[in-house]
Amino acid sequence: MTRNIADIRRDYEGGRLDETQLPDHPLALFDDWLALALDAEGEDGNAMTLATVDSQGRPHARVVLLKAADEQGLVFYSNYHSHKGSELANVPYAALVFWWPSLSRQVRVEGPVEQVGEKESDAYFASRPRASQLGAWVATQSVVIPDRNWLEEREARFEQAYEGQEIPRPVHWGGYRLVPEMIEFWQGQPSRLHDRIRFERRDDHWQRFRLAP
Repeated sequence: MTRNIADIRRDYEGGRLDETQLPDHPLALFDDWLALALDAEGEDGNAMTLATVDSQGRPHARVVLLKAADEQGLVFYSNYHSHKGSELANVPYAALVFWWPSLSRQVRVEGPVEQVGEKESDAYFASRPRASQLGAWVATQSVVIPDRNWLEEREARFEQAYEGQEIPRPVHWGGYRLVPEMIEFWQGQPSRLHDRIRFERRDDHWQRFRLAP
């Protein structure tokens, strides 16, 4: 490595988080932040790190895309037979992290995860580009494959099989909803004296706390 990463510094700046001015429900604040992030970060604004644990308690993380957010929770889509799908089937609890560098903002979300209904998964699948629909059939996600040609040959077979037809959603592919129990908002500030506001759901009510940086 030609550069000493220990010497890399960034001084964060952003508007202060004043808890007296925040909404009572954290998802209202999340919606506001997400809207700004989509403007600032473009097509990467809905990218988030999803962390799950396997049967031995070992954590695994990867970046996925948020596809819906409302008072019920945050929705993403995947192959149910993937590593994350198997982990969520075994331990249906996960954590999400959003990082928006241009805004010096981070959001952490934790809670139980459930599969969305078939109609909701069908509707989202139908909205995807045809190539992405084919991809859900082609990729046996997380399985070891011999080479790139294996994917391309498999894609050609499915293109031929569904030529001139609507592509149905595979039964092994669909949505997950993380139902938040905790949402933490982080706003970068100078001198590492960042603002951190944490919401925790207790008995169907949200309580709010300020945390030390």
